[in-house]
Amino acid sequence: MSLALGFVAERASAADKINFVLNWVPGGDHSPIYWAREQGWYADVDIELVIEGGTGSGVSAKKVGVGRNQLGISDLPTMLQTRGKGADLVAVMNIYANSPYGIYWKKSSGIKTFGDLKGRSIGNPPFDAARQMWPAIAKVLKIDPASVKFVNVMPNAKVAAMHSGSIDATTNFYNTHYIYQRIFGDDMGFVALRDLGFNPYGNSIIANGAWLMANPGLAHKFVSVTQKAYKACALNSKPCIETLAKVGSQKVADVTENWKLVVELMTHETSTKIALGYFAPDRMDADYAAVKTSFDIETYDVKTAYTNDFLDMSIKMPTDTN
Repeated sequence: MSLALGFVAERASAADKINFVLNWVPGGDHSPIYWAREQGWYADVDIELVIEGGTGSGVSAKKVGVGRNQLGISDLPTMLQTRGKGADLVAVMNIYANSPYGIYWKKSSGIKTFGDLKGRSIGNPPFDAARQMWPAIAKVLKIDPASVKFVNVMPNAKVAAMHSGSIDATTNFYNTHYIYQRIFGDDMGFVALRDLGFNPYGNSIIANGAWLMANPGLAHKFVSVTQKAYKACALNSKPCIETLAKVGSQKVADVTENWKLVVELMTHETSTKIALGYFAPDRMDADYAAVKTSFDIETYDVKTAYTNDFLDMSIKMPTDTN
């Protein structure tokens, strides 16, 4: 989606309020936004940023799609699906340049590789992103989508259900990988779907399309500051981690482990060489095709569902991080 920044008369005020909805409760991947707000970076460009906790990418995409929130975060395939259901959405920056989708199991269950999932049960919520994308994932795994049984398990019960043996495997985002390692140790089986060639963009910043068209300058300021914040936190994570731990009432050690995994998901040749948050057209075409495989949605031109116009192309993901 190409949106010219040569606008003329955009509404001016002391501070423009942006209601920003997260995809989930505050976590390490949100720490740069909270930290930048605390530092006054958004206020410096006349943005009053209100951050709202989330309850899933599907919910955040719907809220932004109807204009309840101007901006937010959603897993990109979920956003593309929601747009195909009529929501007015445009992705303006990716946070996860790599897919966070992963499958976990216990080696002691007899599952040695992902190929042994056939005939087994996978436990997750009906709205789980990887579960929703299962037809496309199964194609990559080269197994029949119907060869596994899905069991409804709430997000906070996945680990316990797998530990008890009531499910054989589960799916989760890679930024929680440290939890599985901590609990299962050497008994943990895992495959990152990105390593198998299934690598859709993950959590991304999305905008309401009508708001974006009416406020291009404001959107540009928000995206540029946010890119700057993620780069700064990648270079010096300690203050960002401490801010999130305080906001989310979490342990610094847990946020630190989460953030390390987030950095892995952010680091890709496009984020380090082109721009942090950049959407590659060929990958977006592939992401859209995967979504079309998995969902019954209206056909649309994926080029209208994302834009790189608001990125500061000079801001790149650093390769030397801490």
